[in-house]
Amino acid sequence: MSFVSHVECTICGARHDAGRLLTVCEKCGQMLAVRYDLERVKAAVTKDALRRRGAGMYRLRELTPLDDDEEPVTLGEGGTPLLELPRLAAHLGVRKLWAKDEGQNPTGSFKARGLGMAITRSRTLGARGFVIPSAGNAGGAAAVYAARCGLPCVVIVPRGTPPAAVAEAQIAGAHVFTIEGSIATAGRVVAKAAPALGWFDLSTLKEPYRLEGKKTIGLELAEQLDWRMPDVLLYPTGGGTGLVGIPKGYEELRAMGWLSGPLPRFFAVQAEGCAPVVKALAEGAENTAAWENPTTHAAGLRVPSPFAGRQMLRLLRDTRGGALAVSEKAIQEAQRLVARTEGIWTAPESAALVAALLLMKEGGEVGRDLEIMLIFTGTGLKYAPPPLDPSTDLAGTEEQVLLQVRRSVTGA
Repeated sequence: MSFVSHVECTICGARHDAGRLLTVCEKCGQMLAVRYDLERVKAAVTKDALRRRGAGMYRLRELTPLDDDEEPVTLGEGGTPLLELPRLAAHLGVRKLWAKDEGQNPTGSFKARGLGMAITRSRTLGARGFVIPSAGNAGGAAAVYAARCGLPCVVIVPRGTPPAAVAEAQIAGAHVFTIEGSIATAGRVVAKAAPALGWFDLSTLKEPYRLEGKKTIGLELAEQLDWRMPDVLLYPTGGGTGLVGIPKGYEELRAMGWLSGPLPRFFAVQAEGCAPVVKALAEGAENTAAWENPTTHAAGLRVPSPFAGRQMLRLLRDTRGGALAVSEKAIQEAQRLVARTEGIWTAPESAALVAALLLMKEGGEVGRDLEIMLIFTGTGLKYAPPPLDPSTDLAGTEEQVLLQVRRSVTGA
């Protein structure tokens, strides 16, 4: 049986029937979250029993909304590695630096978790098709998981969405449409198209199931760090599902007695060209305001009106964290730095975390002895490659290339 007790509004607290297909709170229109009978979960599973289970997102199934006989729509998502980054840590001047590498998910990003869970649960509850606005990876993941279970999908993306993400959605058979404007523009179309088609709206945090998939990052991190939490956690923030979901997982494990101590200090990282969370936090606002003319090559950060602004700001304040915006140049430089020090070609959204950490170190925001966690949300392979050094774009004879090699490596 499911260990879900109910679904609850994160703002007004109104309870909703978990057995119905839900979107937002029926009383105030805000974000919903699944709640569990954690005493029953604690009685049903132990850490020892967990060790004998297979890897993957459904490893701790008791803390997911799935019924006992519910088969997940899966491609093997989750179970991503936690990588120590010693050379990058030495470069930045910190003692312990980790990255949870979500680029190793089936669709090349952490979106596989949220969309896999959302499509699984909504299909069980009666969804006949899906409509989603996307700045990139979410649309591709939705299309792939919809194809996996044989249901149709519409993806609406802004112009400038990374071509690989568009191709991923198209090759999976989704109906893909490009729109002028931002993901907020696409979201307005989805809000009208979904009811017109009778399909389910998968917009970020406008249904309660996607959050439960992203939450599993926190569950995995806790186990991978031997049931403790880092001091600081940096998260690239667009829609913010993981920024809300990871601490949800931590809080549930704390309530079960599997974790103790305070939550990490959470930091939201955004691009200078689209930083609604940074602006709202600096101004002491209760909610984010729409960002005018959002611009950044890190497509996942190009979210001008995050639906869960209230929830993100509350988390950042409650954990004594913060929010930083970084420049396009800093993101590009950080992407190269990660690749050259640790051999990881991560997405620009993830590289933004390293750029932010550099700023935090320079500003005295984090000390040397803190343990710091970075959530690398996707692989750089999903994006157009960065500009190459001029030498790599030259063709020549064997002798000419040999000469170029010598000059490049030895300077002679």
